[in-house]
Amino acid sequence: MTGPSARPGKRLVELPEEVVRGLEERMKGSAFESVDVFVAYVLARLLEGPGPGAFSEEDERLLKERLRSLGYID
Repeated sequence: MTGPSARPGKRLVELPEEVVRGLEERMKGSAFESVDVFVAYVLARLLEGPGPGAFSEEDERLLKERLRSLGYID
């Protein structure tokens, strides 16, 4: 999501508050200075992994089910 508060070369992403709280809890005691930095790090590592086809059909089904339960997809 881009918008007036997005910095050049950056995008804004909205996360449910319960997800942010969980990330903050997971980050405790780490060197990450913010949820933004932590999420950027995790996503960058994800992109380094295997490319297309890395998810099995079952993995994809479970992921879609979870995204649906969080309200991200219909």
